[in-house]
Parts: sequence; structure tokens; C-alpha cells
Amino acid sequence: MRFKVIALLVLIALLAVACGGQAEQPVEEAAPTVETAATEAVEEPTAEPAAEEPTAEPATEGETGEMPVPDPLAVTGDVVTAGSSTVFPLTERMAERYQDEGYAGQITIDSIGTGAGFERFCVAGETDVANASRAIKEDEAASCESIGRTPLEFRVGTDALAVVVNPANDFATDLTLEQLALAFSTAETWADVDPSFPAEPIARYSPGTDSGTFDYFVEAVFDEDTAPILAASNTQFSEDDNVLVQGVEGDPYAIGYFGYAYYLENADLLTILSIDGVEPTAETAESGDYPLSRPLYIYSDAAIMQEKPQVADFINFYLTFVNEEIDDVGYFPASDDALNAARQTWLGAMGQ
Repeated sequence: MRFKVIALLVLIALLAVACGGQAEQPVEEAAPTVETAATEAVEEPTAEPAAEEPTAEPATEGETGEMPVPDPLAVTGDVVTAGSSTVFPLTERMAERYQDEGYAGQITIDSIGTGAGFERFCVAGETDVANASRAIKEDEAASCESIGRTPLEFRVGTDALAVVVNPANDFATDLTLEQLALAFSTAETWADVDPSFPAEPIARYSPGTDSGTFDYFVEAVFDEDTAPILAASNTQFSEDDNVLVQGVEGDPYAIGYFGYAYYLENADLLTILSIDGVEPTAETAESGDYPLSRPLYIYSDAAIMQEKPQVADFINFYLTFVNEEIDDVGYFPASDDALNAARQTWLGAMGQ
């Protein structure tokens, strides 16, 4: 019995020692979770990323040869134009549309003839834009240079000069250039132009000598010699094309000429003639088959355009939208090449 008690005490002591030793052993750390591992991986230093290659700067509108979008709302100030009575209705239409689209300034358009328009632009320096139904002459360009202006030419359209008679005239439907020259110079009666025509006196109506239309007619019909037409009897000259329309309308034996747009406005009152067998149309005007087709222009100066943003923007607007308006005004579009050349001139003037 005593032995059993001693054995039991020894067993209890061994169990106590065993339990105490197990508690003193260090506990192993738990394995990290996926989230912790990912976090630790991010915190470890990584290699520096390779430097990015620099990208090219986007091309500007000028570098690509594209015109910027005109913005009538973004400019202020006035625009002053003067010149050709032929270009007048086209510039007037473009000015009206420019103002309709938000331009708040004033655009002055004086119809005084191409020559007088160049005088105001190149001599007096009073205008921002010159409207012209012919190219600028060397002496006019020299006058511009003398006041510090370099005229820049912008082709905006094509005109077919309309030669018209009274609707009561049923005998003259097609004249040669030689007959047209007679009709506006030495012929006293229609029979002097063609023996088959009646011997009735010719009443002549011509744009005035300041008109680009006069200059062009003299160049095309009289080889630049003004003497025959200026010496012709029974001739009325006027810078106002409406006066010429009224004169032909009121006389059955009258003949006159002016821009095609003025004929279209009064087509019910006038009869238009073919010249050398060619009728004036968009196709014959652009191809040059119609003998009295001619380009239409506006002129300005780079310094004016840079100093007056409203002038530059108006010309931009003109070149951008002119083909949407020109047919309705009564003229024909310039060729794509001519219009694109005008746009490149604009970009050059603006340093683009």
C-alpha cells in the first residue's frame, strides 16, 4: 500500500514536469496570408522603369497647310472694303453671312470700281480690303509699296462678262469679238456691225473708266487700247451697273455689258448674247472657252491682317464659304487650285 502511494506521487510529478516543458516551447509563426504576401511584395524595391521615349508635338494647322476655323464671335472691330462693282454683290453676301453668324462689328463695302478701290487701298491707305475684277497693275502695286503695304491677292471666283441687248432685239444673238468691237466703237448703226441687221442707231452702255469691268473689256476686245471705245458716239459710261441695266432695258437698239450677276438679277428684262458662238456658263467660264470670262479677286496686306484679327478672320471666312454662296450671287466658283492657292497665301500672311 505504501508502495502504491509513492508510485502515484512520482507519476503526478512526472506529468507536471512534462506539461511545464511543453508550455515553455516557442510557438511557430503562422504562414502569411495571400494578402500579406502581396503587400510585402509591393513594398520590396523594384527596378526603375525605363524612361519613355518623347512623343512628337502635334502638327499645327499652319504646318499641315490647313486653314483654321473662322470664328466671327471671337473678333471685334470694323472692316473697310472698297472697289469693284462686279465683286461688290459677292463681298456683300459674304459680309451678311459673316454678321449673321455672330460678327458684331461693321463691314463697309463701297462700290466705286476696281481702279478707285486700288487708289483707296494703295494710295490713301484707307481700306483693309480691295475688291477687284482684274489683277492689280504694276503701278498700283508700286503705290502700295510706297505706303508700306504689300498687296496680297486672293482669288474668290470667276465672272463671265455679260453682253446684253433689249429683249425687242431679235436679230443680234451671237457676235464675234470683231463685231463686238465695232458695236462699241465706230459702228453708227446695227447695219454697220452686220449688213443683215437693221440700220438703226446703236445706243451703247459701258462701265466707267474706273471700273475693272471696263479695263477687262478693253483688254479683251480692244487689245488694251481705250481710244476706240472712248471716242464712240452715243455712249453712256457709269460706275453704277444698275444705270446700265436701265439704259439697255429702255432702248430696243441698245447694247451694254457688265458682270454676269447683274444680268441674272435682270434676266427677265434683258437678252444675253453668245460671243464667238460660245454661251457664258460655269463650264465655259472656268475653261476659258467663253472669250469674256475673267477671275475675281480681293486684296489685302499681311500687316493689316496681323494687326486687325477681324480682317484676317473675315478673309478666312470668305475663302472658306465663298463656294456655298457664289452660284446664288450669280458668278462661278474659282477652280480648286486657285482657291487653294488663295488659302496658302492667307496662311503665309499669318505666319502659319
